[in-house]
Amino acid sequence: MGEGKKGFFTRLKEGLAKTRNNIVRGIDSLFSGFSAIDDDFYEELEEILIMGDIGVNATTEIVSRLKEQIREQRIKEPQECKQLLIEGIKEQMRVGENAYEFEKRQSVIMVIGVNGVGKTTSVGKLAGKFKDDGRRVLIAAADTFRAAAGDQLAETRRCFHGGRKRGRRPCKRGL
Repeated sequence: MGEGKKGFFTRLKEGLAKTRNNIVRGIDSLFSGFSAIDDDFYEELEEILIMGDIGVNATTEIVSRLKEQIREQRIKEPQECKQLLIEGIKEQMRVGENAYEFEKRQSVIMVIGVNGVGKTTSVGKLAGKFKDDGRRVLIAAADTFRAAAGDQLAETRRCFHGGRKRGRRPCKRGL
C-alpha cells in the first residue's frame, strides 16, 4: 500500500481520533476557562458535546446526570466535576450484550464524524455490501451543510456494488 493510499480502517481510526480530539480539547478548555459552575458552564458543555457528535439526547442525559451529581456532592469548582463528566460520558456510551444484533434484525446504522473522513463513501460501501448479502437497504442523508449528500451516497453505492463485474469498479472517481 503506497504512502498516499490509506485503507478503510486506517481512515476510520483517523476520523474517530479527530472527533475524540475535538471533544477532549473542548472539555479541557471548558474546565480551564470557567471558575464557577453556572448556566454558562452547562451551556458551553452542551455545545461541546453536541458539536462533538455525541447527540442531543445523549448530551441531555449526560448533563442532567452531571447536574444531579454536582448538586448531591455539593461541588462548586468545575475542576472537581471533570472526572464525573468523563464517567458520565463512558456510562452513556456503554452498550449492552445485544449491541451488534443489527446483522440479525431490521436496524438503523448511524454514521457520524468530522468532515472529510469518508463517512459518505463508507455508507455507500456498507449499503452495497448489505445489498449483495440480500438485505434491503434504505439510505437517508442528513448532512447539514451539503445538499448533494444523498446523490453522493447513491453514486457511491452504485460505484462499489451496482451491477459491477467481479474485480472491477465501474467508476473512475477516487471513491
